[in-house]
Amino acid sequence: MLRLICIKLPRELKHKASSLTHGHFFSTSSIKPSAELPNSKDPQSLTVSFLQNSCGLSLESAISASQKLNIDNPKNPNSVLDLLRTHGLTQTHIRNLISSRPLLLLADLENTLKPNMELFESLGFSGTSLAKMLSRDPRVLESDAYTVVEFFRARGFRDEQISTLTMKRPLLYLLNAHKNFKPKLDFFKSLGFSDLEITKLLSKSPTILQRSLEKQIIPCVQELRRILGTDENVLKAIKAGHGLIEVNVEKALKPNMSMLISHGVPQSVILKLLFLRPNPLFMSSCRFSEIVSEVMKLGFDPNILQFIIAIRSLAMNKILWERKVEAYKSFGLSKDEIYSAFKRRPLFMRVSEKKIQKSMGFFVNKLKMKPSLISKNPILIRFSLEKRIIPRCSVLQLLISKRLIKEDTSISHAIRMTENKFVEKLVSKYQNEVPDVVRAHQGKIEFQGFPIDLKMLI
Repeated sequence: MLRLICIKLPRELKHKASSLTHGHFFSTSSIKPSAELPNSKDPQSLTVSFLQNSCGLSLESAISASQKLNIDNPKNPNSVLDLLRTHGLTQTHIRNLISSRPLLLLADLENTLKPNMELFESLGFSGTSLAKMLSRDPRVLESDAYTVVEFFRARGFRDEQISTLTMKRPLLYLLNAHKNFKPKLDFFKSLGFSDLEITKLLSKSPTILQRSLEKQIIPCVQELRRILGTDENVLKAIKAGHGLIEVNVEKALKPNMSMLISHGVPQSVILKLLFLRPNPLFMSSCRFSEIVSEVMKLGFDPNILQFIIAIRSLAMNKILWERKVEAYKSFGLSKDEIYSAFKRRPLFMRVSEKKIQKSMGFFVNKLKMKPSLISKNPILIRFSLEKRIIPRCSVLQLLISKRLIKEDTSISHAIRMTENKFVEKLVSKYQNEVPDVVRAHQGKIEFQGFPIDLKMLI
């Protein structure tokens, strides 16, 4: 079979084909039916075959990729593939990677690819995490990654932060660190950010490093100064919402602030939104107007902070909002009860859909709480199930079994207590008599349920 194929090859390709007969390039397990073989007279036929047989590309993808490179010797490409496999990439990962960046097969193995792969491995990237990062920009493997990483390390970034930054924005590795990043870091420091604050800011929002210092960052800060008055207030606002430094203040921020003023919201309350969580102010004016109108319709007073918190809570995708409403309804809450809870505690709707399911499932199914009690005590849904609610229930469970607390104990009250008060009233008070109460409070005793029905008092 192989001999017949070689006979059909052009004269200048015969010696290349024969040199590959002892390798896996034309192994019998990977030979395609003759109907699928690329045209052997095409100079790119070896490239197409390699991309199909060794990288797993479809014939169509292989032909497309072969327009970008020419493999006349499979030694380097095979070594590249071996390197990728060594670092945990599967055949599927490799196929997707090479489809996206076929020129990787011809990259400098010793001076670029190997050092970069080892560097990324030191940052915690391998297998699936490496594949995910490379899918965002495979060119990072051909960059001067060492210089970029050392730049960040020298400025106090921990490897964990560099890893986060890399996963979010691998494109940064294609930029000149000293030319593009250093002036921005220096500018943030001149504003009063500490080195630690700068590392937190940029590891959470690395896209800031792609923004133009002269055209975006400095003009944005100048506008914020005019609105907020001092650099101290500018810093406070940027820390509250990192995206603030990337928005167009004139076109996005100012119109939305003006809209709040037109609805009677005092300047002092608007500033609190900027200092707490300014993200809603970045929305389109159309969507922001809808949210403000809805908050007004629900009866929130624009003169108090609750109005701003309600805006923040409503500032989510409409579909996500409806999914959360449905999640609450699935546990027996009516729509009126959900909106009543929202009016009491707007952050009731800021918890994730997953947390709604877990917390409501525990309250309704495990504690046998009436859903209406949650509506009247919406703060309960905000507490951590694992760190607060279940350990406290375990403490109550233990004390009830020892008949040390009354049957009219209110679970919701016990959950709402401050940590110091709970420890004083229900842990320290009984720890000599029942030493396990400390372990229960630490979450080391499993909550089985209450032996009696406690009163669910508010």
